[in-house]
Amino acid sequence: MRKLSETAIAQNLKTLEKWRLKEEKWIERRYRFKDYLEGIRFVNKMAEAAEEMNHHPFITIQYKLVIVELTSWNENGLTVLDFDVAHRYEKFYKEMV
Repeated sequence: MRKLSETAIAQNLKTLEKWRLKEEKWIERRYRFKDYLEGIRFVNKMAEAAEEMNHHPFITIQYKLVIVELTSWNENGLTVLDFDVAHRYEKFYKEMV
């Protein structure tokens, strides 16, 4: 998978509500939940998908807030896979809230 251009990154970001570009090689999203365990259930769904897709996010849990960061280490930046994974996480989130 190849690293995306700045233009392609900008176009892909338009398809993801609340995701933002971070340090030019990461995308990040903050998910807020009603309670701690709901956030943990979301993280478990993300972990299963990460294993299935062999693409693992950085996840930070701050009580009811889950922060997700994605990048493609092999390409030293963002690829289509990062955006595919982000869309999958968005689907999980919408199913939960």
